[in-house]
Amino acid sequence: QLLAIAMDSGKQTFRKELYPDYKAHRPEAPPDLRQQMRRVEQLLQALRVKIYVAPGVEADDLIASLVVEARKRALRVVIVSADKDLMPLVGPDVLLWDTMRERVWGPEEVSQRFGVRVNQVRDLLALTGDSSDNIPGVPSVGPKTAQQLLAAYEDIDGIYARLAEVERKKLRETLEQHREQAFLS
Repeated sequence: QLLAIAMDSGKQTFRKELYPDYKAHRPEAPPDLRQQMRRVEQLLQALRVKIYVAPGVEADDLIASLVVEARKRALRVVIVSADKDLMPLVGPDVLLWDTMRERVWGPEEVSQRFGVRVNQVRDLLALTGDSSDNIPGVPSVGPKTAQQLLAAYEDIDGIYARLAEVERKKLRETLEQHREQAFLS
């Protein structure tokens, strides 16, 4: 068995550089949590568990990179996290185990939760935004509208390539007005 841990570096990430309001509403991590994380890191080092940390990227980015590498090696992966941002990585070879809720997410469970295929979750979240990370999305585009758009046009690229086909005039105008924000999100 292989085991690796990914941790945030605590430094500014490239997302904050792209979008200064990224995670702007989140409070600072409490000092005791930072202290606990240092202790966890020491314990993992003592156990010789590989820890991945890189300045400018979040643990999520490192996890995604590790999943790509594991897939190249035909390894099965279990991501242990409660973060929905990792759900687009789920597949027949990758499960997400949310230990806080004792729930395992496979492709079917992710699709049921979001109402789209796993490979469309990223685009659904970009369209709807994410208040927990302060990602704006496209105003007035909620999950149902995003699901309908993705069912009709496959992904964000498809939506914008065929924007003239969007029948609801107000929606079409909103999508056009917030094109850059949709791709950024």
